Formats: sequence, structure tokens, C-alpha cells
Amino acid sequence: MVLAGGAGRRLGGRDKPMVPVGGVPMISRVLAAVHGAGRDSAVIEDVIVVGPWRDGLPDSVRVVQEEPPGGGPVAAVAAGLGLVGAEVVALLAADLPHLDARAVATLLGAIGRHDGAVFVDDDGRRQLLCGAWRTAALKDAAGRIGEPAGKSMRALVDGLDVREVRWGDAGAPPYFDCDTEDDLRNAERA
Repeated sequence: MVLAGGAGRRLGGRDKPMVPVGGVPMISRVLAAVHGAGRDSAVIEDVIVVGPWRDGLPDSVRVVQEEPPGGGPVAAVAAGLGLVGAEVVALLAADLPHLDARAVATLLGAIGRHDGAVFVDDDGRRQLLCGAWRTAALKDAAGRIGEPAGKSMRALVDGLDVREVRWGDAGAPPYFDCDTEDDLRNAERA
């Protein structure tokens, strides 16, 4: 599930998932990472994009809009979960220009008996929009949180058993997201 909603306010209202890094829209980079992980491990059953339809999305992608549009990541997760039939779902932001198939496969393989697995940054912060989750655990959490619009991801996953995964490789981490023009410049340099 790729979360591709939001207003891109910190980028002047630009459609952030469609902003190119290295000449390729960020959402295309994320979708390529997901598809690559599926080719490598044959575990990807379906790809869901939550947000508005965009030209250039592969026909195989299922698109659903959160309610209300722009309701935040938890509203997007709730909308996307209705389409998930798999036992495990990768939950990824659409603005991760350095995400690759190996990172997605690492997350999917790290769950074990946990409710989810997420990358943590060098400061120990969980990157909740770069993780993999047991679908049933997320659905239960979404049911407990009530109206999802405006709720935080931390509130959604509070109480879940989450495995923290460190990305020890050199280079830009797969969870690096682009929220500002400075982020985009840094992504281009990397």
C-alpha cells in the first residue's frame, strides 16, 4: 500500500508523489521497489495506491481515495485496508526516492511473529510510513482508533508489537522522505 495523498503544502502545493528525483517521479520509484520485491520473492499479491488517480500509474495498481481527501495517513491506511486481502501489507509513503526492492523485501522478511516491522533512523525514530504490517493487526488498530481523519500514525500503532529494523548500509536510507525543497535537493545529490 502506497500512501500518495496530501496537499504537498511544504512543496508549494505541488503533487509531491509526482515530483521527479533523478528524472523519475517519486511514486514511480516506490512502485518499482514494490514490484521488484515481488519479482524477487513472489510475495507481492496486489499494489494499492491511496490518493487521487494519476496519469502514468500502471494498470495493475488499484487506486482508492481516503475520506475525506487529505484526511492524513491514518485515513489513507483505513481506506487502503479495505482492499488488502494479504496477510501482510507493506505500508509505504509515496515520497521515498531511495526505496528499493531490497529494502521492501527486508521489511517483509523482518516481521516474524511481530505485528509489524519498520525502519528506524539513526536517532531511533520509527519510520512508520516505511514498514510492513500484519493486516489483521492494522485492521484491529484502525477499528480501535475510531474516526481516522487527523489521527497520527503513532496513535494507530500504539500497543502493537513492532520490530525495529536498522538500515546499516552506506548511502541514502530507504526511509528518507522528501517533504521540502531542501529534501529534494538532498535526494538529487544522493
